[in-house]
Amino acid sequence: MNSKEIKPATFGSGAAQPVELSLVEVSRACAVEVGCVIELVQEGVLDPQAGAQPDDWRFSEAQLRDVAVASRLRRDLGVNLAGAALALQLLDEIQTLRAQLTKDAAQACDG
Repeated sequence: MNSKEIKPATFGSGAAQPVELSLVEVSRACAVEVGCVIELVQEGVLDPQAGAQPDDWRFSEAQLRDVAVASRLRRDLGVNLAGAALALQLLDEIQTLRAQLTKDAAQACDG
């Protein structure tokens, strides 16, 4: 892994319990300013799981990945916020389609 690649963050004991990260924790884990995460929320890229105020916001591990990807796109490729949001949406769609293809292939083999 080169220095520009973001390593997956690991939290907790690996239990099935969902991880909830604060605004500051996400900012630190992704090495971005708190303001960058707030911009992503304001633009609708992220939807915090709890709280109306930034200090009360909680983010999932998937949202942590989104912050890291958006940050990399903006920093390394000069993509603006709207472009980063679109890229994240398309990546999620690709993931959904791949999962559906895998499911359909498994059903075809069983059927």
